[in-house]
Amino acid sequence: MMKDKMTRGEFLSSLAAGSATLALFPWLGSCTPQKEKETSGQKARLGIIGTGSRGKFHIANLLEDPSASIVALCDDFIPHLDEASALCPGAKRYTDYRKLLEDKDVDGVIICTPLSMHSQMTIDSLRAGKHSFCEKAMAHSVEQLKDMYRTWKGSSSVLMVGQQRLYDPKYVQAMDLVHSGAIGKVVGIRNYWYRNNDWRREVPSPEYERRINWRLYDEYSRGLMAELACHQLQNGSWAMGGLQPKCVTGTGSIMFWKDGREVFDSVAAIYLYPNGVHMTFDSIISNKHFGMGEQILGSEGTIDLVRGIIYSEAPAPRSGIRQFLDQIEQGVLSNSAFAGSSWVTEEASKDAGVRFAKNVTVNDGASSVGAAGDGSVELMHAFCLAVISGVQPEGIVEEAYWSTILALLGDKATRTGERIEIPSEIIY
Repeated sequence: MMKDKMTRGEFLSSLAAGSATLALFPWLGSCTPQKEKETSGQKARLGIIGTGSRGKFHIANLLEDPSASIVALCDDFIPHLDEASALCPGAKRYTDYRKLLEDKDVDGVIICTPLSMHSQMTIDSLRAGKHSFCEKAMAHSVEQLKDMYRTWKGSSSVLMVGQQRLYDPKYVQAMDLVHSGAIGKVVGIRNYWYRNNDWRREVPSPEYERRINWRLYDEYSRGLMAELACHQLQNGSWAMGGLQPKCVTGTGSIMFWKDGREVFDSVAAIYLYPNGVHMTFDSIISNKHFGMGEQILGSEGTIDLVRGIIYSEAPAPRSGIRQFLDQIEQGVLSNSAFAGSSWVTEEASKDAGVRFAKNVTVNDGASSVGAAGDGSVELMHAFCLAVISGVQPEGIVEEAYWSTILALLGDKATRTGERIEIPSEIIY
């Protein structure tokens, strides 16, 4: 944990001079070294609503953060509440989240419940005057999203959403490179997330199936588009300087895990930007070979966001005749007719690339809870600072709004097979 803090400190120190990074990622301005100094020695008194796997992941990180004090816990599933209480023995216990919201000792609330509950719980929290953090995606439907955004706009409380890439240094550094022209003109954005597991959790008895495995059912979940794509779709907005897609098409199916689930286990979506650039997302959860990948494709290079590597288009390809002779020497020549020097195979670049980010922890995307070095520590710390100061990090709710609406409309496209138009501005 100490290594993560040192890395965060070094990274935030680089923001003090007010680089172009702050123009692209304005929310980082709320956690610069100066802001840290202003809140030094103070603690955010936090209540956790939802103490399942993600809730406990945040608790573990917050227990290492000197700016956090967990004073209340809430869950109506007692085994999870007991596990969280063992980690935070001094915290008050609630089984009704509305009672926690009445607790005057709670300054900020962290909501880690199923997607279908996000909107109403966050609205109630904001109306109770609590600074609020809600896990992604923001809402289960577009109408819920609008209600949630409208409520926040009318409140004086901080709202943050669980998009941890917002605070992941390697993504910030990557986008600095994109906007400095390091890869030329952006010509494509490619995202994929592959796993090989059924996305199920063990249940103690059948009556808990839908409660514990909520991600598999339409009533509570929007499937792979909300749980996975919601993170990766931000890459396009950042690479395109805030430009949003104008439409999305897609397809999906329950292709492998035919076990009574209602959400797809395989999806593919294509987002089209007004300038003609495409952003893709596809996910299969019955093959993990390629893991998780995110790339920004430029006319002069490619950036691998997950691994923190930049590749160049500059290395000249071997001539067609050189490839031909090499294949003769290796004894792998096919029966293709000889076509002189115009014959060139299309092969992937062999450029080894250059690592642009330090201390990169490569996340293969296998975990359904969270991973070391994915920005979650920085995100939670930023929320603590916001609770203490009462200052809303600039632009962060809008980022979460767009990632959610792109995920929800992408999900609709995969379900209907229709081309879905995307609003050009936030509507609420």
